[in-house]
Amino acid sequence: MLRKTVSLASAGALALTLGVAAGAPAQAGTSATAAACSLRLGSVTATGAHTSRTLNATAPITVGGVRGTAGVFGPNAVQHTSTFVGTPLLGEESRAGLTVMGGALYSSTYVVDGQSQIDPKYPHNNLRIGGGWSNFRWIEQSIHRPSDAGKPSRTTLYAQETNGTTTRWIAEGTGWRVTAGVGGLSTIKSLALIGRTYTNDTFITNTRDGKLITLQWPSKYLSGPTSTVVRDKTWQTFEQLIATSCGANGTLLLGIDRDTQSGYLYAVGHAAGRNTVIKSLGKVPMTFSDPQYFRWAPKYDTLNGG
Repeated sequence: MLRKTVSLASAGALALTLGVAAGAPAQAGTSATAAACSLRLGSVTATGAHTSRTLNATAPITVGGVRGTAGVFGPNAVQHTSTFVGTPLLGEESRAGLTVMGGALYSSTYVVDGQSQIDPKYPHNNLRIGGGWSNFRWIEQSIHRPSDAGKPSRTTLYAQETNGTTTRWIAEGTGWRVTAGVGGLSTIKSLALIGRTYTNDTFITNTRDGKLITLQWPSKYLSGPTSTVVRDKTWQTFEQLIATSCGANGTLLLGIDRDTQSGYLYAVGHAAGRNTVIKSLGKVPMTFSDPQYFRWAPKYDTLNGG
């Protein structure tokens, strides 16, 4: 096996086949549990600030107060953003994620104090990784970090070009290595990570023709994803999906409709094709008008929904 560390300035992909598996009709009489679930929602504002607030899956849905961090980026600089990880640090919080700015990929890190303002005692970095990222629709990073330090960890980046080619890289030391790519995913509008192990990542996605599907992508070198239909229609409304864990093996899913600047929450049971239980929790009582939205993830981010 040839193992080569490459720069992310190159977004070349390997042509693989995406298979679609059909599920059985949904069973009646089941429900998804949303009690005590919440999603920590982040955004990048037009001025380049980061925000953080909590969406609570209560009845009705409640939204916690927003906390803003000014000066993270330049005004209107961020084109795409991954999930950001927030890690407690001596009463403060260290934050890290990936962004695309000016057609280049960056690693963005900083520390905030108890008032959510940048702490100048720590480095505030937007480190350029590589160029050639102007023609991408979205990026997402999956960090498998087990609580048991003796078990292996894994950091993986996924990104989709405007032609639908989706590529995966794995972090190796200070570099990244292309490990797989697939074409034919141009119908996908958005993607959210719902399940993660050391050996695979599972995403929930919506398509331009209204389908809701799951993609399971093994981490094995040169492996391609397989897809399973969850629902056949009506999901084209959302320009973005954001997800977090809910219960032992479920997902709290946010769908953002950019046309109406609205968001809707769903409690989703463990992924099981068309048998997957989905419960609508209603409209989120806030306006989604910021240029970018993402999820704040904890350091040990358990996702078992896939």
